Amino acid sequence: MAPAAAVAKPPPRSGRRRTGSTPRRLPYLLIAPAVLLMLGFIAYPVLSVFYYSLQHYNPTKPWRNGFAGLENFTAIFTEDQLFWGALTFSLKWVVVEVGLQLLFGLALALVVNQTFVGRALARALVFSPWAVSGVLTSAIWVLLYNSQTGITRYLADMGIGEYGTSWLSDTSTVFSAAIVADLWRGVPFFAILILADLQSVSKDLYEAAEVDGASRVRQFLHITLPHLKDAIILSTLLRAVWEFNNVDLLYTLTGGGPAGVTTTLPLYIANTSVDAHNFGYASALTTVAFVILLFCSMVYLRLSKFGGEDK
Repeated sequence: MAPAAAVAKPPPRSGRRRTGSTPRRLPYLLIAPAVLLMLGFIAYPVLSVFYYSLQHYNPTKPWRNGFAGLENFTAIFTEDQLFWGALTFSLKWVVVEVGLQLLFGLALALVVNQTFVGRALARALVFSPWAVSGVLTSAIWVLLYNSQTGITRYLADMGIGEYGTSWLSDTSTVFSAAIVADLWRGVPFFAILILADLQSVSKDLYEAAEVDGASRVRQFLHITLPHLKDAIILSTLLRAVWEFNNVDLLYTLTGGGPAGVTTTLPLYIANTSVDAHNFGYASALTTVAFVILLFCSMVYLRLSKFGGEDK
């Protein structure tokens, strides 16, 4: 008679495959709704823009609609002088805004990171402009720059300037006025991110540096800044993308004027699509702006070595 161990048969392997297949598929099933939503709300609009960039599409002139190929892109780079002016101003706007916001945001973060009486109130006041919407921010600064009831009226009462002066209608002052308005809302963004990173710096490093006789400036240069490197790189990249795409503030303050000197590329795209109804050409402009942002972001991350270890 054969032993019991020899008679016993292993369970069928097909059953183990079925039970093991469910856990492998379960993660994909769980993320499927999010993936579908992303495809619907992100991928589809992006692909639609690429599609319409190759079309002549203007609802007010349906007889001209049809496939355009690369005609829209050719017109942008060879015939459209407004595009180059808007692109130049956009780059100027981004560099000045992001640079000043980083500088003032870093200074504010260093101040409110210190221990002093009323620090909680000071932090709330510093961060409060970031909670205000872009449209409301624009409305506030439109009132402040009003020539009859705004800042220039009170300055004229003190003998500084003349009555009826409007900084937003003067080509020599409109850029500075718009910069100040956007700084009010943009500086808290940097202050929040930098302060959050500052609070993770070990105090032992500063104590050891003080024992070695390092000054406050050397501590800032050799301890604080290296620790804030990734936070600064990420925040400047995000803010640069947002400032490049800024429409609401400049549209409300200046409308791109006076004489088109404050027209950014996104504002030019908005005017081309909404006012002129030339959606095909506006889609081509959007595609060009997308490529510019993508290229600049990749170069910036490459040169800054974001996430890499310092040698």
